[in-house]
Amino acid sequence: MERTYIANLPLDTPCRACGFVDTVRHMKWGAFVILKDVTGRIQITFDKAAIPEIVNVTPHSVLSVEGVVKENPSVRMGGKEMIAEKLTIESTAEALPIQNDSEIEARMDYRWIDLRRDENQLMLRVQTTLVGAMRDFLAERNFVEIHTPKLIGAASESGSDVFEVKYFDTKAYLAQSPQFYKQMAMAAGLERIFETGPVFRAEKSYTNKHATEFSCLDLEFSYIDSMYDVMKMEEDLLTYALARVKEAHGDEIVRLYGEEHEVIVPAQPFPVIKLKDLYRELEERYGYSVPESQHGDLTTDAERLCARFAKEKYGHEFLFVTDYDAKERAFYHMRDENGVPQGYDLIWRGVEITTGAQREHRYEILKAQAEEKGLAQDVEFYLRFFRYGCPPHGGFGLGIDRLTMLFLGLSIKEVQFLFRGPNRLTP
Repeated sequence: MERTYIANLPLDTPCRACGFVDTVRHMKWGAFVILKDVTGRIQITFDKAAIPEIVNVTPHSVLSVEGVVKENPSVRMGGKEMIAEKLTIESTAEALPIQNDSEIEARMDYRWIDLRRDENQLMLRVQTTLVGAMRDFLAERNFVEIHTPKLIGAASESGSDVFEVKYFDTKAYLAQSPQFYKQMAMAAGLERIFETGPVFRAEKSYTNKHATEFSCLDLEFSYIDSMYDVMKMEEDLLTYALARVKEAHGDEIVRLYGEEHEVIVPAQPFPVIKLKDLYRELEERYGYSVPESQHGDLTTDAERLCARFAKEKYGHEFLFVTDYDAKERAFYHMRDENGVPQGYDLIWRGVEITTGAQREHRYEILKAQAEEKGLAQDVEFYLRFFRYGCPPHGGFGLGIDRLTMLFLGLSIKEVQFLFRGPNRLTP
């Protein structure tokens, strides 16, 4: 008999359900089992005289059960139960080594068990909807999906924070981002591209938002007039994606994670502030200040305060911050006549989720900016992309894991299928 998902089990018709045992309650005459799959749960009633092997069933065992579903108003799960007629124990589970309230590192050690929790199943469905929505948004706007190499011959963007690997008789690096290849696609005339894939950072960071490998949505598009075209594309993308997530999962997110994690579809346009003006506001409002030498970049504490500031001043969860110091930005960011990089960070709920910019597409200027940072030789292969014509372009990278983390109020470890950090390479 073909398996039917629990959510689709018909009444009064022989059917077959498969899944994990959520709970089992043994009685003298029989047993009640709550079986769950990815669509839901159902109570199954077993008669021990007819199905004696039910006594061997333990929580988290995997069962295949044939029977008939009947209405039963006393059953809380939809007023239905299955009366079992045949049982196959596909796998018997030992006593679990972790519980829902176990320490995070223990749960990471047994991640495949931890992922069975309703909250984690929802988390992965949220990610699926989020990425699918962004992919749909971009495809509707003539973006082409590409897949760039993650093994590269030169350290991307800079020589620091990269993983070096042995590559036959030479060495290679794991890509920090697809940035150079996104821009190569612009030089190839593809005009609009995106990619969702892994990126690698050899940073010994132990915060709740850093990982050595994570997933990122990157996009790049040509024939822009300024960085504001890039910012508009991102706010359109996020508004569309958040609306899709709210529609598909909003109620369930509130049920499992609490009302404080309600998905809010943002109003447009997103507020924009220059970095120097932000620091002035933070000092005037909250007494927060940093030395003048640190005013060229956004500190972690200032980033956190952006959540409060954006809500109080603009009634908004998102905040674009612009006008960083050139020494704090990548060499490939275009600069205006005053030397100000034409890029931005996007802060959501006090965390940076994006760095975006208009790129420098003019070969001589780009080469000079790379030389200024001592990188011209390291990125020689990249500079070649701009010697034979390249349109004005820009783009951004958006961390999928950080977005999910902020949706649900979790740490980066909890929102990745498998976390990778300085002290974790398993399972």
